[in-house]
Amino acid sequence: MEGQLAAADPAVGGGYFDAYAAVGLLAVVGVLFVAVSFTANRLLRPVVDSPEKRLAYECGVDPVGEGWAHTQIRYFVYAFLYVIFAVDAIYLFPWATVFAATGFGATTLVEMFVFIGFLAVGLLYAWKKGVLEWT
Repeated sequence: MEGQLAAADPAVGGGYFDAYAAVGLLAVVGVLFVAVSFTANRLLRPVVDSPEKRLAYECGVDPVGEGWAHTQIRYFVYAFLYVIFAVDAIYLFPWATVFAATGFGATTLVEMFVFIGFLAVGLLYAWKKGVLEWT
């Protein structure tokens, strides 16, 4: 009987907010660590300003020409398509675990076919527009 009473008493076993206090303390320690690190960096670093220090660094070679370079948009489209299909792969793993649970099989299977169908339509659109051709 005493064990049950001690477990139910918040003063004995710890209160509801103890877990939040630990997270809050960790957040405060983290903010203090960052603040102390930046302050120590500002106080200890050498301050020598020179024209060479303000130049852009290009592998030890003095920069020549403008800093702007033209990049073709298709590289960004490839990156965007990669992100889309990487997110697709992230959604497949939780789907597989829910699909294995009893009572959810047919519903989750239909939902996944709809999801993959949307991705297939997007891939077909990109293919029709010629985005997937590497030239």
